[in-house]
Amino acid sequence: MRILADTWAYLSDPASWTGSGGMLALLLEQLLLSVTALALAALIGLPVALALGHLGRGGFLAVNVSNIGRAVPTFALLALLVTADWPGTASLGPYGRAGLATLIALTLFALPPIITNAYVAVREVPGDVVEAARGMGMTGWQLFARAELPLALPLVLSGLRLALVQVWATATIAALVAGPGLGRVITDGFAANDYGKGIAGAVVVAIVALGLEVFAALVQRLATPHRRAVRRGTASAHAPRVESPAGEPGR
Repeated sequence: MRILADTWAYLSDPASWTGSGGMLALLLEQLLLSVTALALAALIGLPVALALGHLGRGGFLAVNVSNIGRAVPTFALLALLVTADWPGTASLGPYGRAGLATLIALTLFALPPIITNAYVAVREVPGDVVEAARGMGMTGWQLFARAELPLALPLVLSGLRLALVQVWATATIAALVAGPGLGRVITDGFAANDYGKGIAGAVVVAIVALGLEVFAALVQRLATPHRRAVRRGTASAHAPRVESPAGEPGR
């Protein structure tokens, strides 16, 4: 109970949140790192995975590159980048100390779920839909943009959602190699035997992770085409019919 009391005392103390090393600044720093890493991974991985899925080629490459990415520990990669001459521990603007090294490691970490989900999403588009689109005379680009991508979108967004939460949680370990983010609160607290501070940092990381998961799930739900269609269909089915002047149901 003493640790819980110390944790609450640290979280409720305004001094814990203010200043350049306060939790608010570190939270925004880690959030910026996570969002930037996700955006870079999406810019790199999505075009390649979607193109391979559309062409029906390179599946072995896409899946195995993702498997290799999952097999390499992010912390080991981060440690190598920090100890190397470049990028090292140099500060990178708002990304903080060792910001570039952390950004590279997180971007590579975000690639596997994005590539795998995007490739599988396009390949799982029903064959009869593809054949119907080709029978209508659609070009390859029209087939992708009007048929494959809308149907693949839910699974593509699922990969981005998974990558976002994973990147946010993994960014915390950057503090173990003098990196930025909320992990500094955790490492500093446990190093000084201030367990209330360390657990307070972990609690904030967990709460933000849940918030990001809920936000990403909401975005995925709103962006899924078939859900909107189902809602419109349900609304139409329950709409009252208007009687025509002759007493016949209106059309």
